[in-house]
Amino acid sequence: MKSIKMYKKPGGKVVCVLAMLAVLQLGCQSGEDKNKDTTASSESTQAEDNTGFSRVQGGDTTGMVWISGGTFLMGADEFPDSRPLHKVTVDGFYMDAHEVTNEQFAEFVQATGYKTVAERPLNPADYPGVPVEKLVPGSAVFTSTSQPVSLDNPLQWWEYVAGANWAMPEGKGSSWKGREKYPVVHVSYEDAAAYAKWAGKRLPTEAEWEFAAQGGKGNRTYYWGEELKPGNQWVANIYQGSFPDKNTTEDGFAKAAPIKSFPANPYGLYDMDGNVWEWCFDLYRPDTYMNSAAKNPTGPTDSYDPDEPGVVKRVQRGGSFLCSDSYCVRYKAGSRGKGEVTSGSDNLGFRCVMDRK
Repeated sequence: MKSIKMYKKPGGKVVCVLAMLAVLQLGCQSGEDKNKDTTASSESTQAEDNTGFSRVQGGDTTGMVWISGGTFLMGADEFPDSRPLHKVTVDGFYMDAHEVTNEQFAEFVQATGYKTVAERPLNPADYPGVPVEKLVPGSAVFTSTSQPVSLDNPLQWWEYVAGANWAMPEGKGSSWKGREKYPVVHVSYEDAAAYAKWAGKRLPTEAEWEFAAQGGKGNRTYYWGEELKPGNQWVANIYQGSFPDKNTTEDGFAKAAPIKSFPANPYGLYDMDGNVWEWCFDLYRPDTYMNSAAKNPTGPTDSYDPDEPGVVKRVQRGGSFLCSDSYCVRYKAGSRGKGEVTSGSDNLGFRCVMDRK
């Protein structure tokens, strides 16, 4: 693997030229209706609260599932930033049955001309001291190591690939074509929020996301139950084998899997565990649950990560194809991820929600 050179951006954000832009969170970390109205616009039904959150309703619910809402036990004792376990009530909402796909995101790009963060030129003024030739658009791509390595340095298996973005997931020469039903990746929070607004939807709060992931079955070890392999079958796309050098692909996939490759949960939602991380609306703080609202929480008003003070991060949920019991266990129920808001990687996507009119 290429050597990694680290630079500091003003404000404290770590920038890794030929590596990644703050993607080291966690230290791990039916067909669509082509005739739907793609000009739908969001309709805010209430003023923004003090976190900037507002509800969105009245759009096209094709491909979405209605979640009735209710009261549930949120969090997990296993993870410090998921404590304490606490009761939360959420109102009902629609949620995309699966992660937003490449073909769905392509419709958005074609309709709007949108450029994702990973496609935009980098401003040299934002990266003093970094050679201009290194400032090329790109994103982080997981690359297996050739042999077992210490797990204390994620830069050994992450590579900043010039040209990598949602349309070219592995960089120049690769393409989303032929992967229409795969989840779109290399999307930042900004990109996900822009898509959601265009689609007349919004990103889920992490309380909504966790309630939906539980599928009405309550707080368990895994969202699907208590056994890692129920019936000796893999029911989510996670990592098997020796991380990060040897993925045995027992579940059938070395990286992201097409949507609906694994069983849906009781609500009819796919890939709420593994496959790709999913952005949530909430700003990230490790102490959020100490003061979380009991009804419809929308997260704190500011972001703080002791690992990178000064870097604005949002919550990510669900884990990815890189999670395993030997390394990143954050696909487990109640666990939380975090990501710098302008960064993406090839194990990061999203899904949307909408409120009932």
